[in-house]
Amino acid sequence: MSTIEAESAERPTLIRGPSAVGGGRRRFWDLLVLVAIMDFKKTFFDTALGYVWSIMRPLMLFGVLLFVFTQIFRVGDQVAHYPVLLLLNIVVFGFFQESTGAAVTSVVGQEGVVRKTQFPRLVIPLAVVLTGLFNLAVNLVAVLVFMFAFGVTPMWTWLLFPVALMALTIFTIAVSLILSVLYVRYRDVGIIWSVVGLMLFYGTPVLYPIEVAPEKYHDLLMLNPLAPIIEQIRVWMIDPSAPGAAAAAGGYIDLLPAVVIYVVICVLSVVLFAREAPRIAEEL
Repeated sequence: MSTIEAESAERPTLIRGPSAVGGGRRRFWDLLVLVAIMDFKKTFFDTALGYVWSIMRPLMLFGVLLFVFTQIFRVGDQVAHYPVLLLLNIVVFGFFQESTGAAVTSVVGQEGVVRKTQFPRLVIPLAVVLTGLFNLAVNLVAVLVFMFAFGVTPMWTWLLFPVALMALTIFTIAVSLILSVLYVRYRDVGIIWSVVGLMLFYGTPVLYPIEVAPEKYHDLLMLNPLAPIIEQIRVWMIDPSAPGAAAAAGGYIDLLPAVVIYVVICVLSVVLFAREAPRIAEEL
């Protein structure tokens, strides 16, 4: 046997893991739903209030912020139905923030499963987002009750809310995929995202509508792909006279940068996760 052949025989064979959706579609969807339901049940397991905490958390944050922005900064005086708008924004943005935050460590947290079984890697971050959607559904019931209590009139545009929610969910999935797969190699991602997430919270029209912010910052704020979604939800759900996504950006042409960023992040997430999925076990 030659030297080259001997070295090849001694070198361990690299066994690549399954692809992002490996194992068949039926198995993929079954695993996704199963993992998401288990995570949702586990979130408040063995707590005194159980699933009530899913509603209590955004309500407690809402109470503090409502006091600050109506009694100290007086932002609420300039905005129609401000308490309802604030609660809805907190719940909607909270879905993005909590899902992406949990997705960062999701793949690494399932190291045992990833290393030992032919588990489709995409299930892990997607299950985190699906769990976030379960929490969002519970919270939206409370928001709906709140809207009726504060006299918000039902409108046919409420039927368009799922469109905005779908756009938000797709973007949340894209960001979650990128974060989860990057964290496998670079543990700094967790620290960086905790800062970026806080910046997005204040840089997105959650606590304030876009017209309240100084006009010179409107273009910068509307570069954030989350901003048009939040602004459009306001128009469809609460105040039809408020500026929509296009009006807040200054026109449909000015809305294009946010749309381009949105699309680029979505495409990047698919490419990056598909490329890295078979190597995850190797990296761990």
